[in-house]
Amino acid sequence: MNKILPTIIADNQLHSRWLNTLSLMENTGARKISASEDPLTVTYIILKHAAEEHRHAFYLKKQLEKTGVTLPTYAAEYLLAPGSSKYYLNQLDVDVCRYLKNELNLKGAELRFAAYLLVTYAIEVRADELYPVYQDALDEAGSKVNVKSIILEEEGHLEEMINQLQHFSPQWELHAQKAVEFETKLFNQWVEQLGKELAL
Repeated sequence: MNKILPTIIADNQLHSRWLNTLSLMENTGARKISASEDPLTVTYIILKHAAEEHRHAFYLKKQLEKTGVTLPTYAAEYLLAPGSSKYYLNQLDVDVCRYLKNELNLKGAELRFAAYLLVTYAIEVRADELYPVYQDALDEAGSKVNVKSIILEEEGHLEEMINQLQHFSPQWELHAQKAVEFETKLFNQWVEQLGKELAL
């Protein structure tokens, strides 16, 4: 990412597509959280989390204005590494669900909730790494774009996820580590695709 981010930030067209890609990923996460909700037992924390992820998607889309480039939708031509960007979260969900079915024999609402916990945990661990690195690169480049408000909220999300996971299972760390392994593999594939697209 240390090579990729300065290259992206230096070019308004690339930067706008990067912001749009991050917005797509936040929006995908928000929709996945909403899809996993139980209509009767949905909690304050889950509603708050879904709302904040939607806000991040909106906020990143709004930051596009600072690049001077307008991108109307999440169509492939307005994204970076579109295939990998769209595949990433969906594949993580599939990998975690398969693991939970095999290891814990979960199904139905229990499976959806457990997958929400583990997928979200893995994504929050990644967000806690990625957004500060991005913010440093923005500061270094003197860019008007900033993601400081997202960094603060993502830190809070990670604490909330750990709290929920502790209630979910005494072996939560083992399961969470497995989700992080799945995510790391997918993240590395995504970064590789970004590098290819930017010819780095």
